[in-house]
Formats: sequence, structure tokens, C-alpha cells
Amino acid sequence: MDILFKGKKLERICREERRMLKLLGRDGARKLRARLKDLSAAANMGEIRVGRPHLLHQDFDGCIALELDGGRRLVLAAAHDPAPSLADGTIDWGAVTRVRVVFIGDYHA
Repeated sequence: MDILFKGKKLERICREERRMLKLLGRDGARKLRARLKDLSAAANMGEIRVGRPHLLHQDFDGCIALELDGGRRLVLAAAHDPAPSLADGTIDWGAVTRVRVVFIGDYHA
């Protein structure tokens, strides 16, 4: 699966160990590396079972989150234009092959 980023800051966090450790600590960085590796290895989001993927609403409506640690999440949006959809108009995450990282952190805080 292709992984894109909402901005350079998020891309640097995901690609630079020092920034990842500063933001998330050792355990959080380990989880983020694992989730990114899982995403890269998957053909589509339907194959992702780790990190307890769950759909989001409100501020991140239409996105999906994967758990990291300590309440932090990796939030992803479909990076298709248009996004594959089901008959009810919602995103068909099983057909999503490109995601965009839109947030890393605790959105409950």
C-alpha cells in the first residue's frame, strides 16, 4: 500500500527516528514503526488487522485510526480521488490502496 503524508512535519516524524522518539518515546516509536511496516506490506486496508483499526467521526470524520500506545493513534485518510465507496456512500476501506497520514497523537486530549 502507498503511504502519503498530510505535510512535511508528519512525514519527518514517520521517517526520522530522532523526531519519532521525541514525539512518541521508545514504546510509541516502536508501535509507529510497526504500523507503518504493516501498512507498507498490505495490499489494501482490508488486510490491516493490527492496531485495532476503527472508523472515526467528528474532527476526523471519514478517517480510520490505528492504536499506537498510551492513547495515541495513527490517523489515516483514503488518498484516492475519489475514494472507493460502498453503496451507502461510505468509504470502502477494503478497496483503499493509498492512505494519507493526517494525525499522530492523542485526539482525546
